[in-house]
Amino acid sequence: MRISLLRTGEKAKWVFSASGCRWLGAGGSLAVAVGGWAAGTLPVRGGWGLWEPRGSALTVAGAVLAYLGLTLLVAAWWRYGVLLARGLRHGVLATLACWTAPLLLAPPLHSADVYSYIAQGAMVLEGHDVYGAGPSVLGPGDLGADAAASVGGNWTDTPAPYGPAFLLLAAGFVKLTGGAVVPAVLGMRLIALGALALIVWAVRGLGGGRDGTGGALWLAALNPLLLVHVIGGTHNDGLMIGLMLGGVLLATRGRWVLGCVLVGFAMMVKSPAAVALLFIGVLLARGGGARGLVKGLVLPGAVAGTVAAGASALAGTGFGWLRTQSVAAAIHTPLSLTSDLGLGLGTLFGGEAEPVKGVVQKLGLAVALAVVAALAWRAYRGRLDPVLGLGLSLVALVALSPMVQPWYLLWGTVVVAAVAWRGRAGQVLAVLSAALVYETQPSGHTPWYGFVLAGLVLVVGLVWVRREPWPAGLPADAVPSRPPVPPQRTPGPRAAAPAHDSAGLRPPD
Repeated sequence: MRISLLRTGEKAKWVFSASGCRWLGAGGSLAVAVGGWAAGTLPVRGGWGLWEPRGSALTVAGAVLAYLGLTLLVAAWWRYGVLLARGLRHGVLATLACWTAPLLLAPPLHSADVYSYIAQGAMVLEGHDVYGAGPSVLGPGDLGADAAASVGGNWTDTPAPYGPAFLLLAAGFVKLTGGAVVPAVLGMRLIALGALALIVWAVRGLGGGRDGTGGALWLAALNPLLLVHVIGGTHNDGLMIGLMLGGVLLATRGRWVLGCVLVGFAMMVKSPAAVALLFIGVLLARGGGARGLVKGLVLPGAVAGTVAAGASALAGTGFGWLRTQSVAAAIHTPLSLTSDLGLGLGTLFGGEAEPVKGVVQKLGLAVALAVVAALAWRAYRGRLDPVLGLGLSLVALVALSPMVQPWYLLWGTVVVAAVAWRGRAGQVLAVLSAALVYETQPSGHTPWYGFVLAGLVLVVGLVWVRREPWPAGLPADAVPSRPPVPPQRTPGPRAAAPAHDSAGLRPPD
């Protein structure tokens, strides 16, 4: 009996170890993928007999399996983060590979957006105005017709809000695969995998080297919200984040021109990446007086604007993306606080809700821009790490946006993770990530119980954060010193940051 108890204790100890978390998380990821084969966002047609509906009973069983796997993945991820926060060193990249691999051949998960990407790429090849019409213009004989039939109802007639660089990538994979749904989706997943590699490279670079960045990678790349929505759902937000953060990394190393080029390409995927130009400008302006301030305000935008103009002209799609940036705001998403508040106020006062909603949305964006400006000013004055300022700005922009999807949280979370994953901001963003991953079904729908599950995780997580806050600083042996920034070019992002800012956040040394 005693031997049996000892063995049981050893097994329990292994489950809570870093190695146990690695394999439990891999098992959870595998369950998410296997469940997705029955309950994922399956195409209406063109699934080649692989990604096809299996009947209601199997669909329910697949959804239950996927949710159980997701819960196992989230639990393993959180425990893994606790161990890393306590200073444990472990092979985070090997863990990332184990958790990512099961998702690579799965059907689209938790979103049908990839079908929109494929259809829009086909529209470019077929000569349609992708910024003037939606995927519904593709006829039965056109490339991408099967993907267009699987586009979510809200987006069937909606013009593309994406830049020409991303549309050219999508068009390239449509042409390569002949528009067949299964290989086209897998091709788009290769883009997502490349985006993940970019994120890992940039986070490690901002962390100062090969060692001591495990915790940052935990929040940025191992994050279940990223794995499920960027790899599983193949959202192009991952590519935007990777290019944007790579550009910021280059700017901190003094190569700001090339950094702005990367940010320009990130803008040509999704426009919110433009916020990074303001903080690259801060890096250029600090310590340069009035001349440096003018340089910081003008040059990053000029470089990125040139990239955007060149990409728009060479792509042949024109500059229509400038007028489609607001199309998403017409679609109501429950996570948008300003949209919910506007509808509520409009209903409360007995008038038409939509005009009130529009006013509140605009006010929300104005407040977000004010927050971004205030954070940039603090960074310029040396009271806030510019990289952390960028991350917090993107979080504020998402929180006050007229349209919010769960994976939008990754815009700021990945950036914050690179420089302050153990601070209170990083810990709260980890809780939000764990909660929002439950909001959508594997099929892409947003059921009521998704919000209930997300709310429960959020409450439990915030209570835990309050009781066991992670200290903002890392153990002395956990993070190596940052490589020096080249002199006379641009100061490093944390060169002038004090040990603590007024929000109580302390960037890693």
